Amino acid sequence: MISMKNLSGDIFGGVTAAVVALPLALAFGVQSGMGAIAGLYGAIALGFFAAAFGGTNTQISGPTGPMTVVSAAIIADEVARYGSVEAAFGTIIATFVLAGLFLILMGVSGIGKYVRYMPYPVISGFMSGIGLIIIIVQIFPFFGMESPATILDVFANITDIASGINYEAFALAAATVAIIYLFPKVTKKIPSSLVALVVLSLLSTLLALDVPIIGDIPKGLPEVHVDTILGMDWHHPMAMVIPALTLAALGAIDSLLTSVVADNMTKTQHDSNRELIGQGIGNAVAGLIGGLPGAGATMRTVVNIKAGGKTKLAGMIHSLVLLFVLLGAGAYAKLIPLPVLAGILVTVGIGIIDYKGLKHISKVPKSDAVIMILVLLMTVFVDLLQAVGIGLVLASVLFMKQMSDTVEAKSINCSLGDFDVKSVVFDKDIPQELAKEIYIENFEGPIFFGFIAHFKRMMQELPDIKVAIFCMKNVPMIDQSGMYAIEDAVLELESKGVRVLITGIQEQPKAMLENIELIPSLVPYEDIFEDLPSALDAIKSGKVELKS
Repeated sequence: MISMKNLSGDIFGGVTAAVVALPLALAFGVQSGMGAIAGLYGAIALGFFAAAFGGTNTQISGPTGPMTVVSAAIIADEVARYGSVEAAFGTIIATFVLAGLFLILMGVSGIGKYVRYMPYPVISGFMSGIGLIIIIVQIFPFFGMESPATILDVFANITDIASGINYEAFALAAATVAIIYLFPKVTKKIPSSLVALVVLSLLSTLLALDVPIIGDIPKGLPEVHVDTILGMDWHHPMAMVIPALTLAALGAIDSLLTSVVADNMTKTQHDSNRELIGQGIGNAVAGLIGGLPGAGATMRTVVNIKAGGKTKLAGMIHSLVLLFVLLGAGAYAKLIPLPVLAGILVTVGIGIIDYKGLKHISKVPKSDAVIMILVLLMTVFVDLLQAVGIGLVLASVLFMKQMSDTVEAKSINCSLGDFDVKSVVFDKDIPQELAKEIYIENFEGPIFFGFIAHFKRMMQELPDIKVAIFCMKNVPMIDQSGMYAIEDAVLELESKGVRVLITGIQEQPKAMLENIELIPSLVPYEDIFEDLPSALDAIKSGKVELKS
């Protein structure tokens, strides 16, 4: 909700998020093929309306890496059909508006709550694939050259760089990357991407470097293109429906994942369906003014929260700041070198890649590793939506097989006999005041991607405790999503001074947690017990020391 109680925090959060968003909006606009101004229009419209009507108070929305990659593919297809961006403009923006309408429909129909059940390997492979696409597409601009149309063309023509390299452009792009990674060591109060954008643009202009620049940017407020959409060729509507559905599905996933990040940081709970409605309204308006579609932006949302933003007002302020920039700085923005934007985008791509998932690829279940790699490769070389769809189907089929394989698995006895798990602390003669500081989670069944949303919500709602006991006797298997959920829960609990004990853990879950070194790095072997009574006896006797 919008509240004046946190006005100063929302203003500072919104302004800070806008400063981070500006170079990214311009860079995404250029990468899309619609021009820098399209990225700025999208950030302004989506940022304001998604904040006003969405279901995540601290979310900052705008063009994102994944949405820009899909948008660029749609634009390239339409340009190939019509001959130029200008000729295809009506179809392009109609597709973007339609994507917004699909998002609204998804929210109204209540489909938002199902997006949270995405398996981790699918998300990991998809996000890493998106990061690689962004990096690959920027290889040629990084050297001051125009990028080929497709990923395969980039690889086919990679040897052309040696003969066509623009060394001044390469120096600017390399300097951009260096500033983005090194400037935070000096101070984190000013976004390093903005420093690189301003300093290197000034340097390029003053030295009159021979590098490609953004070029003319339209001045004043954007036009509303209702007549353009109504007057376009509607003989082949399905040519827009499939791309619009792709954008809507990706926008939903992108936004709701960011909403989960915001929830974890603010200890709140977003409204998934309302968030999709807000994103849909924002995307529809962005399309009407010729802006790029987008979604909730994780980095900008995190910046907003850390800067003090707590309500929807922060997102709206972020949008208004970008509008003021549009009205007053267009004459200067046209001088920004494209290699600088390429350098910014390369760092964005590097940041999107899921290094944790890739690092553990040899340690997670083989089925999860196969899904992750397959989704990654299909994302880069085939199609994003097909990659996610096939990944989901494979994850479901392999999960059913794993369940059939473990149905006869022998469980370790963690039985409490006639005791009720909720009252056992009293039956074990543990003082009542100590019992109130113990939380017992008795897991029933596999810990897999379908359980994660409930588990995270449960962890957020924990009372003040000193020890948490995870009873895992009835957990025959754990997948990669569950593995990381347990890791995140243990890290969060330990940051609050809560000691975590595990009882009755079976062979497969124990091996998985050992593979990522959660055992013994976070939960040492002395904190693993055969059954729950043994753990409670250890607490009662003082063998397990509780933090004060």
